[in-house]
Amino acid sequence: MRHKLPPLNALRVFEVAARAGSYSAAARELNLTHGAISRHIGILEEWLGQPLFTRDRQSMVATPHARAFAREISAAFDHVADAAERYGKGQQTKVIRLSASATVAMRWLIPRLPGFSAIRPDVDVRVSTAMSTEKELRGSFDLAIRRHVPPGGQFQSWLLLEEMNTVIASPALLARTTIREVEHLATQTWLTSETRPADWEAWLEAVDRSTLRANRMLRFDHFFVTLQAVVDGLGVGIGPFPTLDSDRAAGRIETPFPEQMSKGSKYYALVPLDVDKPRHMREFMDWLQPDGPI
Repeated sequence: MRHKLPPLNALRVFEVAARAGSYSAAARELNLTHGAISRHIGILEEWLGQPLFTRDRQSMVATPHARAFAREISAAFDHVADAAERYGKGQQTKVIRLSASATVAMRWLIPRLPGFSAIRPDVDVRVSTAMSTEKELRGSFDLAIRRHVPPGGQFQSWLLLEEMNTVIASPALLARTTIREVEHLATQTWLTSETRPADWEAWLEAVDRSTLRANRMLRFDHFFVTLQAVVDGLGVGIGPFPTLDSDRAAGRIETPFPEQMSKGSKYYALVPLDVDKPRHMREFMDWLQPDGPI
């Protein structure tokens, strides 16, 4: 059986390259040169007797056959990792690389991570952020949180949260104004974001006040900037929940019309089918399910 195994080092490089999507991404993840990645892939292709990657403009991309092979290899590595964890000696830090849209990462995910740390203190969840306007999934990650599920069937996915929007304001602003009815909002400055361009229009339509207009409108590039402007009392905004639950609980913002809401964005958890899924990763996936603990 030993002689039937492909070169294991080349096999590992191949699995990372297929999962990361390119030689360059694999080189960054493995801290190798692009040439070293190419040589390992070449060794494995020679052993298998067929190509695993094809050139697409400036990049080398895995063939459908190679992606299927990579999923099998990834599952085998999962079993090896589990066995090493069970029978190995000593504790080692385990890492989960998570990529999320910036606002969801900062306002929804990070406040909840202590709950997972209490369950698995030996696991580091390392969060990187991306703008919600970015359509492509870039870089290497074990799990991503995005508004859309990419086509192609390359991800295990589930609906993570569905936002509902309502008016948000700072407690100080509400204390110095007379906002008691929706119509009173017309005297205020409305804050909005380029990444959520129709938030006010959608909310006004939902509460049957589509003709209402602002005294003044300020637009920022990203929602987390708009949120800070709301907290600082520059005006009123439209905020998503449960994303901002922790901000409301901490008293940073208030919702003068909590029962009057419009539908917001949906966010999905995406796990590449060929990513390593050792036990700690599977436990994190279970914890992140909508009906799981917070």
